[in-house]
Amino acid sequence: MGADRGGGARRRPVREAAYAALGVVLLAGCASMPDSGDLRDVESTPRQDTAVRVFAVPPADGAGPGEIMQGFLEALTSDDPQYDTARKYLTADAARAWRPERSTTVLANGPSIETDCQAGGREEANSVTCVLAGSRVATVDEQQAYQPADGSYRKKLHLTKNRESGQWRIDGLPDGVVIGKSDFQRNYTSVDEYYFASNTAVGASGQPVAVADPVFVRGKVDPMTQLVRSLLRGPTTWLRPVVRSSFPTGTALRQGVSGLAPDDQNKLTVPLNLKASQVAASKCTEMATQVLFTLRNLTPTLDSVELQGRGGERLCDLTEERAESAAWHASAKRPEYLYYLDGKHRVVRMPTGSSGTGAGGVAVPGPLGEGDKELRSVAVSRDEHTAAGVGDGGRSLYVTPLASGGSLGPAMVTSAGATPADRLTTPSWDARGDLWVADRDSGHPRLKVLEQGMAKPEDVAVPDLPGRIKDARVAADGVRIALVVEKDGKQSLLIGRIQRDDATGQGISVDGLRPAAPDLEQVSAISWAGDSSLLAVGREQGGVQQMRYVQVDGSALDGPAPGALPGVKAIAASEDERVPLVAYSDDGIVRLPSGTQWQKVDKDGTAPVYPG
Repeated sequence: MGADRGGGARRRPVREAAYAALGVVLLAGCASMPDSGDLRDVESTPRQDTAVRVFAVPPADGAGPGEIMQGFLEALTSDDPQYDTARKYLTADAARAWRPERSTTVLANGPSIETDCQAGGREEANSVTCVLAGSRVATVDEQQAYQPADGSYRKKLHLTKNRESGQWRIDGLPDGVVIGKSDFQRNYTSVDEYYFASNTAVGASGQPVAVADPVFVRGKVDPMTQLVRSLLRGPTTWLRPVVRSSFPTGTALRQGVSGLAPDDQNKLTVPLNLKASQVAASKCTEMATQVLFTLRNLTPTLDSVELQGRGGERLCDLTEERAESAAWHASAKRPEYLYYLDGKHRVVRMPTGSSGTGAGGVAVPGPLGEGDKELRSVAVSRDEHTAAGVGDGGRSLYVTPLASGGSLGPAMVTSAGATPADRLTTPSWDARGDLWVADRDSGHPRLKVLEQGMAKPEDVAVPDLPGRIKDARVAADGVRIALVVEKDGKQSLLIGRIQRDDATGQGISVDGLRPAAPDLEQVSAISWAGDSSLLAVGREQGGVQQMRYVQVDGSALDGPAPGALPGVKAIAASEDERVPLVAYSDDGIVRLPSGTQWQKVDKDGTAPVYPG
């Protein structure tokens, strides 16, 4: 509940709030209740610098119902940690019962107050019911998980006048907070929490695979402590079936802990309620890895984490360098090469650090680069040892090592689609080494996975699929997949959860489909661009083609979108933000190094990809 304030770049870290004499802004509830009908928007608090903390003021003596409503809604947009000022607008009983942490409802333009509030009770002058209304944009639940929403919002609030004091207060209201979109963007910050893919390990040492779970925290209300508490509670409901946490059940911060912050050596100490006997060394390392990966979203300079037990004893500590070897983390894996198809439709590559301008690529070793097979698309495994190519006009999927010599071998998957657009999609690899591809054949659409890229293709069930898959990209972690789904002429971007129920004999399925870009209705190209974000090319209703970063939970990322580029047909981004964006457009293969404009790479090239 609150007032409103006025395509994004990759996730930007939160900067800690500054306390200064000139940096504290007071929000005053100064509206009055109009006499006539219709809806009235709650006036927006002017947009403030994100480093400024904003505090509300309590109700003025003798304030009328309109002023109480206005002041309460303004108080919800402040940086008051426990909403203590907002509670002063409530009766004592209502203040004790109200649970603002239950949910946050985001409205497009902030809540409007129904100005024709109805009087009720035996003495009409002492009882008023008002309605808050607006258009829903999203909700954030008790787990701090974001979900896009639409439709109208209408909730009743009841106000009463105390017979003794003569003061109006709210004595009936729903749990949770309602706030305008701009205030939400000012107050809340999206941060990735990290867990581990269930029953998945990669590499010779069996590293667990880190999985990002985005949540929203109040950016200037002790965000580091908020985030640690949230991490200890475990993953969001949507992600929980496919990940695990290394923290024992019941783990929490020691009682009274707040204000977590790194010391002058960029080391963070986290006091927990655990005994040393409860934590094995290997598990403690994983726990510290989860904390370090998570908190580096907020404090990129964080170098190490120490976990302390119930009595203040050190459980374990972990540096950034050790954390990167303790778990496989997609955004820490810098690809060696960019791959694409040359003018002869064979696979070529160029180093990611190359300037690339006009130089073109060099044929990859092996039959996909040295042979005569014409390809439509390619995917290279995360370790860059194996490639998968779609050839024969989109009919056939071939898999082969990136090594000189050898023959291509038979197709691993074939499609009977009538046209190339109805045949195989661009394949993609996860960190496990599994290869994913969709067949767009209208007569027999299906999603396939090849374990380790070489096993017999297995059908993947997608029980709640609302249309036909037109494109598919698996996340590096192997537990999420992005699908472009076509229905009624529209192409939407959905995120699904990959469940491997081998123990039950049900095979692999994609469940929990949810929108990642709800306002785009013609998505034509996608690429993973971070641990929890994608780069999408599409159009809004009645709009023009645009390129935009989106979060897997459907929220938008702050900052500017990539520069405009005409005729984009394919895009390639990496989870490593240091690697340039690459696209196939009307100018062939082009790339966008940080801080520059689009640069031509190969006018005859098509189908660019980074490993994955």
